[in-house]
Amino acid sequence: MGMPAILPHYWTAEEVLAIPESPGYRFEAVDGELIVSPSPSYAHQRAVGALVTWLTTYAEENRIGVVLSAPFDVVADAKTVVQPDVLVLPLVGDRVPSGWPDAGRLLLAIEVLSPSSIRADRFLKRGKYQAMGWPTWLVDLEQQTVEVWHPDTETAAVCTERLEWSPRQGLPSFVIDLRRLFAKAAGAEL
Repeated sequence: MGMPAILPHYWTAEEVLAIPESPGYRFEAVDGELIVSPSPSYAHQRAVGALVTWLTTYAEENRIGVVLSAPFDVVADAKTVVQPDVLVLPLVGDRVPSGWPDAGRLLLAIEVLSPSSIRADRFLKRGKYQAMGWPTWLVDLEQQTVEVWHPDTETAAVCTERLEWSPRQGLPSFVIDLRRLFAKAAGAEL
């Protein structure tokens, strides 16, 4: 007699949101697959901090939206709840959204890759972000690159020195010197 088949459990966004907070862990699900990530590293947090600071200045100067960092739950559908490391929510009309349901979409999702999150960030989450129509950056601190993914592309543009982004035509571009970002992440620059 063989072992009984063990069926996988596909998580709903509601179930993931009901998991009690557990210091040091982030809980997400993409298409029902549960993702549990440990706390990010020092370099990861420094990169996130720099991106949030620079993007916030740009977003406020150009009145495009609000910049947030994880943990912030984005419920993409009934089986997907994610927490991008950095995200830009659009203005609703001419006002700051009251939260995720009010905004309902992202202008930009950014994931800073960590050894424990590469599979989830690079494949599961990035694929879902593209399917949702959200531009995505994957920041690889080890390789010192940023992959820029657009919703309608099958390959990324890989940036090593400079990255430009504009959420809509007619706005000045947001420009990052990537060498500066990676120096900040490494703690070599204030």
